[in-house]
Amino acid sequence: MTAGGALIISPDALLIKLIALPDTQILFWRGLLTALGFVIIVFVRNGRGFTMAYRRCGWTGIGVAVLFSFSTFGFVLGNQYTKGGNVLMILAGAPLIAALLSRIFLHERQPLRTWIAIGLCMLGTSLIVIDDAGTGSWLGNGFALLAAVALAANFTLCRTRPGVDMSPMLTLSGVLVASMAALVGGAIDGLAWPPVESAFLLILLCLGLLPLGFTLIQRGPLYLPATDVGLLMLMEVVVGTLWVWWILGERPAPIAMLGGALVLGTLFAKGLIERRRERRLRLEGAGERLS
Repeated sequence: MTAGGALIISPDALLIKLIALPDTQILFWRGLLTALGFVIIVFVRNGRGFTMAYRRCGWTGIGVAVLFSFSTFGFVLGNQYTKGGNVLMILAGAPLIAALLSRIFLHERQPLRTWIAIGLCMLGTSLIVIDDAGTGSWLGNGFALLAAVALAANFTLCRTRPGVDMSPMLTLSGVLVASMAALVGGAIDGLAWPPVESAFLLILLCLGLLPLGFTLIQRGPLYLPATDVGLLMLMEVVVGTLWVWWILGERPAPIAMLGGALVLGTLFAKGLIERRRERRLRLEGAGERLS
């Protein structure tokens, strides 16, 4: 689910470029439309249990919504105020931050293979964005760091409520993002409905792709450690680069292609190792029951 969600949201950065609206307008419509999309998904999935899906999340769900809002603000504003390469390099540190938070608050120890995967994925991401990285601005880098920390904290917080699906609370996150953008944007440049072409892309991205993709990603911590969820989200960086190459003709440098192969290869290899380990443990458990 997590990998599928990352693939679904991979055109995010490309579509933001094509929409070409001021950041406050992007945040407002992004928040409003994603909130509507999340409501539709929750209703389709739960039917008569619609309200119970929200109540089940409790105060932890409110924390998840606030953290997800911070990650949205950090990602969008980070891309506005610093180089895109800087944002992606900093976001690549989210799995490392998640590993540290899980160790401190959940007492989860990560195996050596996970630490190796984190290092290789951070190296691969750095190679992907090396041509677009630079000093940037402290403000933009700070927003990107906010996004990485909030994302990692979100997944870690989800792990404190095993078996509870926190994805419905992303609705509240969309409302928070839209409200804050309206308070700022309404006073600065207004929040008029965008041109037809931009409106179509906004609806495609914010009413369709983002709610579906983030619903899948937010369910990831039900089955995976927060660190692994963060690692799988790096697929968005690789595939997002390919989207820009295909649509905008911005051909990645050979070193970027090497970095993408390193990230995907690492995630694939780790997945195989985890799968074999899970199968071995299942067989050993079955053997003990038979004996």
